[in-house]
Amino acid sequence: MNSLRICERFHSIQGESTWAGLPCVFFRLAGCNLRCAWCDAAYSQEDGGETAAIGELVDWAGRYRGAIVEITGGEPLLQEGVYPLIEELLGRGRTVLVETNGSLAIDRLPAAAVAIVDVKCPGSGMAGHFHLPNLALLRDHDQLKFVLSSREDYRWALAFIRQHRLLGRELLFSPVSGRLDGADLAAWILADDIPVRLQLQLHKLLWPGIDRGV
Repeated sequence: MNSLRICERFHSIQGESTWAGLPCVFFRLAGCNLRCAWCDAAYSQEDGGETAAIGELVDWAGRYRGAIVEITGGEPLLQEGVYPLIEELLGRGRTVLVETNGSLAIDRLPAAAVAIVDVKCPGSGMAGHFHLPNLALLRDHDQLKFVLSSREDYRWALAFIRQHRLLGRELLFSPVSGRLDGADLAAWILADDIPVRLQLQLHKLLWPGIDRGV
């Protein structure tokens, strides 16, 4: 409860979500319960990371007072210590984003934290793992993210959104780098006149070829 296994921590520019472009402190927690075919942080699954005390992490984030904070993984909700870390950061007045793979319940996340919840599409190989009750737990400031590797993923995502009546929520569509061209995804979104947000990974545009620490 008083510590976490951290794969990496770094200060960078937020590359995704509606918070893209802002300075951000990242805590990438070690370990994941899923194995997505296109995972761009697979090292977090194998790297046991370092044990860090929650108070030390909060103090480290305090070096960058103007930055938002993202807790990601791996899968951050696998570690019990994530909840006191979020509470401590919120108590210091920080904006906290929590990116989760959608397979675990988000009911224990503090109300002020921003949940960015992945909905795994078939191309990931993990489409059957989404925790459907999470849809009823979303707050107005939370976001749903669909990472798409093909036209089939895109069609599946649209069907999921319509089936669960998600239009009007903050919906993020992100192409898998090297598998789906962002311009193609943009064309499909425009052709279907669907109110979703196309997101490219800004950090990969700024620092191409660098896989960690950005």
